[in-house]
Amino acid sequence: MADTFSLQRVLETFRSSLSEKKEVYIKYYIAGWQELVAFMNSLGNVFSFISKDVVSKIQILENFLSGENRSHYVTIQSMVKYELENDLVDLTKRGSHPESGCRTLLRLHRALRWLELFLERLRTSTEDSKTSVMCSEAYNESLAQHHPWLIRKAVGVAFCALPGRDTFFDVMNAGDHTQVVALLGESLPLIAEVYQITEDLYAKNNLLELP
Repeated sequence: MADTFSLQRVLETFRSSLSEKKEVYIKYYIAGWQELVAFMNSLGNVFSFISKDVVSKIQILENFLSGENRSHYVTIQSMVKYELENDLVDLTKRGSHPESGCRTLLRLHRALRWLELFLERLRTSTEDSKTSVMCSEAYNESLAQHHPWLIRKAVGVAFCALPGRDTFFDVMNAGDHTQVVALLGESLPLIAEVYQITEDLYAKNNLLELP
C-alpha cells in the first residue's frame, strides 16, 4: 500500500489497467485503488469509514490474484465469466459466497464513482468552493443510495470536518494548483472509462445489485 499519495501514479495505474481490447486488469485496478486509499488517508480520519472497507476488499481480490484459480482473475471480464459459469456468486441473497470476486469488486466500483465525482468537482472548483459540499453532493449521487440511514447520517457529519480546497490540492503532490487541475484532467477520464466499462459489464450480467 502506498504511503504517500501521488496523483501521477493514479494516472499511470488506471492507464495500465486498460487492455487494448478495453478489458480491465484487476492487478492495476487494485494498484489504482491503493493510491486512492493513500489519498484518503493523507487527509486524516475523515474518510476512514470508506478507506478501511476498501482495504479489506483489496485484500480479498489480492487473495484471488495469488490463489490457485488466479488465471481466472486476470481481468474483471474473466473474473465475471468464471464466477458466473461456476455458480460462485450469490445473485439474489447472501449465501455461501459472500466474498466472491464479483461482489467484492462491486463495492469498490461504487466507491470509485463517488471519488470520481468528488475529484471532478474539485478539478472544476473555485477558491470559494466548499469541499464538504462537493464531497456530500458526490456521495449523495453515488454511495449514499447503497448505505443505510445511520451511515449516511454519520458520513454527513464526517464531511463537515473536511479540510479546505488548498489542502486537497497540496496532498496531490503534483505541483501547483494549475498542474494539479491539469493532471486531474488527464486522470479522471481514465477512471471514468474504467468505471463505465465495469458498469456496462455488470449491467449486462445483472450484477449491479448483488446482495
